[in-house]
Amino acid sequence: MPAPRVSTVVPVYNDPGGVETTLDSLTEQTYENYEIIPVDNNSTDRTPDVIRRWESAYPDRVVPAVETAVQSSYAARNTGIDRASGEILLFIDADIWVEETWISEMVSALESRDCDYLGCNVEIVPNSDSASLWERYERALSFPVETYLERKHFAPTCALAVRRAVFDEIGPFDDQLVSGGDKEFGQRVHQAGFKQGYAGSITVSHPARDSFAALRSKARRIGRGRAQLRHYHPAFSDYVHPLHPVRFLPPSPLRLYRRYSGTSVSAPEMLSYYVLEYGLKLIQTTSSLRETVALARGRS
Repeated sequence: MPAPRVSTVVPVYNDPGGVETTLDSLTEQTYENYEIIPVDNNSTDRTPDVIRRWESAYPDRVVPAVETAVQSSYAARNTGIDRASGEILLFIDADIWVEETWISEMVSALESRDCDYLGCNVEIVPNSDSASLWERYERALSFPVETYLERKHFAPTCALAVRRAVFDEIGPFDDQLVSGGDKEFGQRVHQAGFKQGYAGSITVSHPARDSFAALRSKARRIGRGRAQLRHYHPAFSDYVHPLHPVRFLPPSPLRLYRRYSGTSVSAPEMLSYYVLEYGLKLIQTTSSLRETVALARGRS
């Protein structure tokens, strides 16, 4: 029986270095029956040039697409889905890199577990041996994929496998969302009765954000996405209104304590993480409140 056709979709916006890294790790996979679809989301820098160079080097492997109508990573993924010829679709973000066996292992795990939707381990990797506070913080607190799947029935779209039949039945990602579309889609998958799974032995590498500005930008995007989920998909949103008092309370210190119990993290550094987490929570709340007001005024 021939190996299933795989389409690997890579959404990208203004990240020439990131898409270079990802395409470099995807073009020499051990799996044979696959294509790579980098989808440029209307970039204004060198990103399209990088994609064209990889298309020229691998014309039978790299089949680019563009999404200019909607500025959204989910819109870019949907364009990739429309362009894809595979019966299995893999999604990976520009700036992530994988081992040469990643596609083969993801397909094998999907098939052996008889899954329709599969997440894997996402490892946050510092950009140097002397990781900054921001990088160490993000590495400790980001992407508990197995927990996401067990408790909330979704895996992040930065490293995800989905059968074509799933999209045929429940439709694509919601491109109205700037964040949280992976959660909304995953919960639709679960509600439709498709089998979800987690392959913890398969790892992708995600670079850590290395500045407060990068973490702040992420927090603002998450805050907007939470407001949009509450507005467009109240049945799938468990986020309280941004004016709810709980949104202004400091996070539970027990969470950080459990994360670092038995490690070499010092008390002052743990305190720094706690302060940073609270600050980012307030940024999310402010962003969510602004988006809630904008949506109430009729902006889509």
